[in-house]
Amino acid sequence: MIAWMQKHNKYLVVTIWIATIAFIGAGFVGWGTYQYGSKAGAVAQVGDVTISQEKFNFTYQNLYRQVAQTLGGNFDDAKAKEMQLPKQAFNRLVMQAYLLNLAQEYGIVVSEEELARAIAQVPSFQENGVFNKQVYMTFLNARRMKAKSFEAIIRDDLIIEKLMALLNKNAVPFEKKVIASALSVQDKIRYSVLTPEDVNLTVDEAALKKFWEANKEQYKTPKKFKLSILWTDTADINATEEELKNFYQKNSFNYTDAEGKELGFDKAREAVVRDYRIKKGKKKALLDYIALKKGKKNATVEKTLALGDSTLSKALWDEIVQSNPGTLIKPKPVGERYATVKVLETIEPRVMSFDEAKKEVEKAWMAQAKKRALEQKAEAMTKDPAMLTKESGYLSLARPETLPPLSAAESTQLLQKLFTSNNKVGIISINKKMVVYSIVDQKISDDENVTREVGVTADRIKKGEFEQSLLKELSGKYPVKTFVKGF
Repeated sequence: MIAWMQKHNKYLVVTIWIATIAFIGAGFVGWGTYQYGSKAGAVAQVGDVTISQEKFNFTYQNLYRQVAQTLGGNFDDAKAKEMQLPKQAFNRLVMQAYLLNLAQEYGIVVSEEELARAIAQVPSFQENGVFNKQVYMTFLNARRMKAKSFEAIIRDDLIIEKLMALLNKNAVPFEKKVIASALSVQDKIRYSVLTPEDVNLTVDEAALKKFWEANKEQYKTPKKFKLSILWTDTADINATEEELKNFYQKNSFNYTDAEGKELGFDKAREAVVRDYRIKKGKKKALLDYIALKKGKKNATVEKTLALGDSTLSKALWDEIVQSNPGTLIKPKPVGERYATVKVLETIEPRVMSFDEAKKEVEKAWMAQAKKRALEQKAEAMTKDPAMLTKESGYLSLARPETLPPLSAAESTQLLQKLFTSNNKVGIISINKKMVVYSIVDQKISDDENVTREVGVTADRIKKGEFEQSLLKELSGKYPVKTFVKGF
């Protein structure tokens, strides 16, 4: 099923119950809010199952948070859109809705007692190992969700968990025998790993210009805006320790460490002070906005910025791109201060001259030329395997090992591609590297450990194949109607 999911843009469900529990357990951070319409509205209908706006937001925030933790500080709303996270969240819910339709046909339900027990077992809703209603309500308030809405989401997850438990079957002896044979095959190979650094090229000015001429529409200046900006600082806003602690208590779900665990007041204090100042500084920023609008105050600075420049926030850029010259945009927080922006002029993109684009053109040309040269070098090595410089031990899918100079992850990719290839001699591409290989020997392993692992592996493969076939079947049975654009 993994390959099928990757092929279909990561339609990542069968159930999100485990992910939901992990998300709750880590506390809520207000990342990734995505609004398409009214809060009470629906984003889609799948068969007889409605996907609500609230459920979409919950799933999107969950997915956003997972990706944000993986990428650290290199992730924001713009990156989320670039990665098509809204579409991925929507696809998760469509896959889930297929299964909920099937569960309805089978009459699968979750009782109030089962639902209450599941929620009570969430560690983050407990105090000293016992469910605490106040903690639960604090979580819901921080999420701005009603208990009924949240519990409907959990109920759906539990229904799917029941459905899959009923449907999934373990592998039979013949299936295990087939898997055992595949896992027992071992190959010994000679190989060489080629990288772009193995190719030396000199820049050809004439070739660069020819490349630019053919691709110059790809090299344009960014869209720019001439802006006047009035900054309103919040650093002079002070608060008592009691005011800060009260603010923290109301917003504690927003302060977590790298592992998603809620921070105590002392560790979160710096962020609490910043957020408190931003909240209290809004009135001051609005007064500056009015003064600027009436001509009683001047802008702090005039700047010409490329669209998306980090000087301003994404929220401001979203308004700027929709504004005509002369528009004054109300203040919005940027870091630890507010910015009131007036759009003075819009500067549309234009095709860059060769000299302006030369550095980018050279980089693209060099990458293309090196790839072509690397392919030629690899092809030459397949015709003369004696050129291959390294030899492995006996390799198998059951016992992955690192093949220098590849990393462990790259070696795993190599093995997966090697054991699905019919070629004795060939080329396997991994990222920007090319591995040229020749199989010099092959045998069947009698490793008892492999035999013991076959059962688990066979069950996993059968489960994946079953889920793939099931979802394909259900996708043709239950029509999807979307009520919003963008998916």
